[in-house]
Parts: sequence; structure tokens; C-alpha cells
Amino acid sequence: MPSREREYRAFEVRALEGQEYRVGGHASTFERYLLFRDGENEYYEQFDPHAFDGADLSDVVYRVDHTGPVYARTSAGTLRVWVDNVGLAMEADLSRTTASRAHHEEVAAGNYPQMSLAFTVREESFDKETRTRHILKVEKVYDVSAVSFPANPGTDISVRACLDGVIQAEKAERLEAERRERQKKQLELRLRTMR
Repeated sequence: MPSREREYRAFEVRALEGQEYRVGGHASTFERYLLFRDGENEYYEQFDPHAFDGADLSDVVYRVDHTGPVYARTSAGTLRVWVDNVGLAMEADLSRTTASRAHHEEVAAGNYPQMSLAFTVREESFDKETRTRHILKVEKVYDVSAVSFPANPGTDISVRACLDGVIQAEKAERLEAERRERQKKQLELRLRTMR
């Protein structure tokens, strides 16, 4: 069952050359990427190429670190969000306000090299063999944000919440296999001593 909590992911944003006060990038990609490590295990995530089909993109905002002022918005015509062969692309026109123009300078200076996507999931699956969470359907995209650090502190919490059941099940399976192996060795030792 998918979590209805907002999740955040980091990708690249850049000032668009030759286009005054515009930034663009991809808020998500369709490539598989490392989501996080839990001890010796690595967990991955991948958006399905049709994950955004039918997603609510009606009122997406562009801001910084998922908080603070809104610099562009789809409903205002200053933000475009669309799906291409790489993922969920975006372009923001930051020319309309003094604050958004100042933010453009921050992006151009490299102070915000990446962006993050805030979204909820409608449908997902998990491949135990590759430890990959597949985002099959996105329910809603809330914002695409320039971020000062690629991993929002809340990301680990929301990501961990979506995979906690998987991690617990894997640990339980591993502990059960270890228990059975110990029992087998004890039985073999008893049989050898009885001979």
C-alpha cells in the first residue's frame, strides 16, 4: 500500500543560457538510482516511464528547499512541467518579480545546483532481488524546488517510511535463515558425536 506522505527527490537544475531569467532541469528521471543504504544493503528507486501519466500537475510551484516564497507556478503560467524521454522536465520564468530574479542569480552562481521533487505515490512495487522500489504511478506533484543540498533532511524519514516494511521483512528472513543454519549445524554435530 503506497504511503500518502509527500516524498522528496534530488535532481539537477540550471540557469538556461541565452534565456534571461529562466531556469530548467529535470525534477525526476527514469533511470534507476541509489535511494539510500541501510548497513550493508543498498536500496534503489526508479520511476516508471508512465509514472506521471494521469498525475495531478494542475498547480505545481517552484520554490527553494520546499519552503519559502513561490518563484513560479504552473497556474500563473510562469512554470512549465512536462514529461520527456529523460523524466519530468521543468522550466521556470523568473523574470516577473525582484525576488525571483535574485533567485535566478543564485542558481546561475551555482548556489542551488540541484532540485527536488515533492510528490505522492498512487501505485508502487518492490523488487526484492534488486532491492528496487518502482514508482508506477504518481498521484500528485506539489512542487519542484531548487535545493541547497541534494538530500533534504526529511528525505531519509519519508524514504525510510516507505521501505521500512521491506527492510524489516528482509531482516526477519535473514535471521530465520541464520537460525535454521545454526540448528542444522547443531544437529550435524550431534549426529557425528553419536557415531
